[in-house]
Amino acid sequence: QVQLQESGPGLVKPSQTLSLTCTVSGGSITTNYHYWTWIRQPPGKGLEWMGSITYSGSTSVTPSLKSRASHSRDTAKNQFTLQLFSVTPEDTAVYYCVLYRSSLEIWGQGTQVTVSS
Repeated sequence: QVQLQESGPGLVKPSQTLSLTCTVSGGSITTNYHYWTWIRQPPGKGLEWMGSITYSGSTSVTPSLKSRASHSRDTAKNQFTLQLFSVTPEDTAVYYCVLYRSSLEIWGQGTQVTVSS
């Protein structure tokens, strides 16, 4: 069974770069047709799809974050990473990494990130 685990700093200062890593166990991030995604939920708001990196390494980013977000992966460590540049308090949220494959959807437990000075 594939499991995902987010890790990150918890607290980030405004204007800094947020780096979050999702460690995958029980399966490979290079398995065909697996789409590795980041989703966040700010307090009191709905879920926001941030972007993804595919099994082949192709990336996509939601238009509103195109200039501030970057997705990458480390196949040796079976991890994928989100970097969010120039964060503001509006980036405070619970961040989830999610696997999508056909009808399969597996979520990590989420990690709280707070942007505050």
